[in-house]
Amino acid sequence: MRAVVQRVRYASVKVAQEIHGKIEDGLLILLGVGGDDSEKDAEFLADKIANLRIFSDSVGKMNLSLKDIAGEALVVSQFTLFGDCRRGRRPSFSKAATPEDAERLYQYFVDCLKAAGVPTETGVFQADMKVELLNDGPVTLMLDSKGEF
Repeated sequence: MRAVVQRVRYASVKVAQEIHGKIEDGLLILLGVGGDDSEKDAEFLADKIANLRIFSDSVGKMNLSLKDIAGEALVVSQFTLFGDCRRGRRPSFSKAATPEDAERLYQYFVDCLKAAGVPTETGVFQADMKVELLNDGPVTLMLDSKGEF
């Protein structure tokens, strides 16, 4: 499971011109599910992200987590995080999970974040979405449950 995590002042996702999810201070999480991912990968990443110390404390050091600041999360499915561009000019998505498995694990990841006490909004799985955000910092990190980067 892979995630691109962006610290944001605000973020929203629209589907068919309608806002589906919207947050204030917190994290925008673009989440990709791989073909060999399981519930353990979702649990690991949700815990890691909820407790990742990337928010500034009173002296400006990245020392606080999403939970510490009572921040929110916006999770958007992003199968293209498993795009392999090493050969040719068109990405291969052969390592991405099937849509059925990906949706199940995406929802499980969201449920894990909520269980950790993080107010969480989402996009719409497999929809054409428009994401708007104000990156704070900017702070953008890539996480992988298999430790690939």
